[in-house]
Parts: sequence; structure tokens; C-alpha cells
Amino acid sequence: MAIAQKTFSDYLDDAKEMASEVSKVTDRIERERMIPPEITNQMKDRGLFRLLMPRSLDGAELDHPSFLRLVFEFGKADASVGWCFNQNNVFATNSTRLPEKASREIWTDWRNVVTNGPPTRDTLATPVDGGYRLTGRWNFSSGSPHATWLAALTPIKDSVPSEIRVLLIPKNKATMIDTWDVHGLRGTGSHGFEVNDLFVPGHRSYNQSDTPREPGSLYKINTTLFFCSGFATVALGAARTALDAAVEMSTSKIPTNAPGQVTLRDMGTVQRQIGLAEAIWGAARAYLHENHSRLWESANKDQPIPTADRIGVRLASTHAIRQAAEVVDIAYNLIGSTAIFGSSPVQRRFRDIHVITQQVQGQMYHYDTAGQFFLGMEPQGSI
Repeated sequence: MAIAQKTFSDYLDDAKEMASEVSKVTDRIERERMIPPEITNQMKDRGLFRLLMPRSLDGAELDHPSFLRLVFEFGKADASVGWCFNQNNVFATNSTRLPEKASREIWTDWRNVVTNGPPTRDTLATPVDGGYRLTGRWNFSSGSPHATWLAALTPIKDSVPSEIRVLLIPKNKATMIDTWDVHGLRGTGSHGFEVNDLFVPGHRSYNQSDTPREPGSLYKINTTLFFCSGFATVALGAARTALDAAVEMSTSKIPTNAPGQVTLRDMGTVQRQIGLAEAIWGAARAYLHENHSRLWESANKDQPIPTADRIGVRLASTHAIRQAAEVVDIAYNLIGSTAIFGSSPVQRRFRDIHVITQQVQGQMYHYDTAGQFFLGMEPQGSI
């Protein structure tokens, strides 16, 4: 079905169907450190990596609250898939900042996906006639196994004032580096890449501060807030699955030295911890939803988005990630030694969630940024 004909209900059905397929191959995703091609190809063909792109580029231009509902479905099924789904879609909003010629060159093919990652210290682009000569290395490029293009954030040599641009290069022009030897979010395949003196045409670059060509509400919100709210939603999805698994196991597991046939479910301490975990999870999700709704309401008005609304999403996103980790920890501790085995759905989410807390969007210093704002200071941080 063409994107123009699809409704949110269609996309929600697609997401639930694909999430069900993902759930069947989670062990393979973990083992191979990537999402299987048969999954990503279906997602591409259904337009599931074009959801935040403008209609002028044959994107869905889905409103962001609806998009987060889809992120949640994938996050529950597998955090790595939810992570890539969010990251690859959010980056595609930059199709409105890249010159239209390059945007059409890259995104006309529905199976093209762009991955991005931060540069290392020695990365540099030198201006030449018609473009740049690019040399450097980038890491943490989530979704690189199924991506076809790479976005290289790069300082421009001798620029005055100092400028950093994003240069787009076909993946087959770079050397991929297997760096993703990790214990959580393994399926994101967040490898590195490098190039040496590669020519990049000038039209395949943009500055992150460039004004989007499109007037839609989606393009008034910076990608930082999209990334953080989306990754927080992935974290909440993973925590939901871990908590549900702990509840299910508690009905049948008989603790060591328990009298008679007493299960975990029958123990008062377990009952209390489950209640506490549900409260933590529900409060974190509600706080994120409240602040994100306010941000989206502001984006739909003909005025700049207030700093308070940006701070709200920044704070609620980091808090949701940290609280989701606490929920997973409760689930992990409740089910005892069962949780240490690789076959346990709680073990998988335990590893995934603690990688999410280490990513930039889950870092504690975002509380500092929010605190500075509430204390009447100029917030120092990315909002």
C-alpha cells in the first residue's frame, strides 16, 4: 500500500505484526548482533523507516505522539529493534535540512536507510572544488547492518567561524569496523566506519542548525528531543516486558526453602515489589506523556517552542530511562537465579536497559540542565 493511502491504524497494525515477527527471532538478533534482513526489508517495504519524513518525499509525516506508540510496540518486542526503529526514523527528519537534490537521491529508494554516529577526534573535512575531502572515523552507528547510507558529523577545516557539518556517504564507500562487542542492545549493530580522503559532493551536506524546508510541526522540534523521547519509550517498552515476565514467573516458581507449595506470588514481599514496580513504571510513562503532549501542542502553534516545554521533555525522557532501569532491576531481583540465564526474558532486558542508561540520553547530567532552568539559570545542555 502506498504511504499516501495508509492511515495510522495501518501503521499500528504493521508495527504489531512486525513486532510479533521480531519476538520470534530475538535469540538470533542477540547472537548475530543485527536485525535479520528479512525483518528490516519488510519494515523498509512497509514504509516503517519513512514515518517522520515529509509527504513531499513520499514519507508518512506521522505525528510524533502516534510515532511513539509504534516505538513502544517494537520496544516491548526487542529493545534493539525499537532503538534502531527510533534512531533511523528520527535521523530521516534531516531530509528536510539536506538539499532537496540529495534528499531525493538518497530517499527515493524505499530500502535506503541512513545511520549516523559521533566522530572521533581526528575526523576532518577539507573544502575543495565542488565539495569536501573527508577523512575520519565514526562509532556507535546504530542499524549499520541494514543501513545503506552513512551520516558523518564532521568539523570543516579552517572554517571561520568554526563549522561542523553532516556529510552523507554511501555505505559501500566506507570501511565498516566491527566494534560492537557489548552485553546489551547487541542487535543494534552499532558498529563504526571510516573513510580516507573521500570526496563528498557539497550538496550531500548540511549544518544541523539549517532551517528545515518543510513547515510541518514535526520539523519545529529538534532531533535531540525526538531521540530522547523515543529512546525513553524504548526503555519503557523493555521494562514493561521484563515486569510482565516477572509477574508470569511468580505464579509458578517455588522459592528454595519455601514451605509447601508456596509460590513467589504468595509472598507478601513479592506482592509489595510488584505493586511498587507498577507504580514506578506508570508514573514515569505518565510524566513522559504529559510533557511530550505539551511539547507537541506547542509545536502545533505558530510560535517558537517555549524553553519550558523543551526542558520538560528532556527531563521526563531521562527520568523515564532511569526509572525503567529501576523497574527491570526489581523484576530481576524478584525472580532470583532464574534471571541469570540467557534464556530469561528478564536477563535480556536487564542487559539492554543498563546499556540504555549509559547512552547520552540517559545520563544523569540532564537532571542538572533541568535543575538550572528551574533555578532561574541559563540551562547548560542539549534541549
